[in-house]
Amino acid sequence: MQVLQVQLEVGADPAEVGRARRWARSRLAGSGIEEDEPLAETLVLLISELVTNAVVHTGCPAVLRMLFGRAGVRVEVADASDRPPAPRRADGDATNGRGLELVDGLADRWGWQREGAGKSIWCEVDRAESVRDEAGRAESAPGVSAPRDGQLDGQRPVVPAPSAGTARGTGAGPVLWLSPGRMRC
Repeated sequence: MQVLQVQLEVGADPAEVGRARRWARSRLAGSGIEEDEPLAETLVLLISELVTNAVVHTGCPAVLRMLFGRAGVRVEVADASDRPPAPRRADGDATNGRGLELVDGLADRWGWQREGAGKSIWCEVDRAESVRDEAGRAESAPGVSAPRDGQLDGQRPVVPAPSAGTARGTGAGPVLWLSPGRMRC
């Protein structure tokens, strides 16, 4: 399966989130996913949440990556912080604290992994219910292994409490890039 990979370096300024969204929209259109498609809208929202989390919670630059395959799109945001993501529950009128809950609700799979001295948080959105290869086998989204027995409970993965390096979902897949050397905090 052929996978197209693109990446953007994002500065440690919250204004960079808008630039990341514009960049993502142009790359989605270039891959054949039109701006008005629900898939594009979902991916741009996921990118906005992950980049915002990286910039706001670490105060460090980040790298946004998108991997396009026939089965779906994988988004990764790598940063220089070694702190694992900490999902929170926002209270009623709180103006923040819903980012990872939103990612969990919109993505088909998501998780995190250590990457160099920092980490990468990733999510995947499938293009269609079932994408088949030439031999008729179901394919996973780019960079993800097919689920093994006992990993899925209905449509959602069964996941133990996160620990360092544990990815949620069907598996983090191989690390495709080394941490960028210029990413310092």
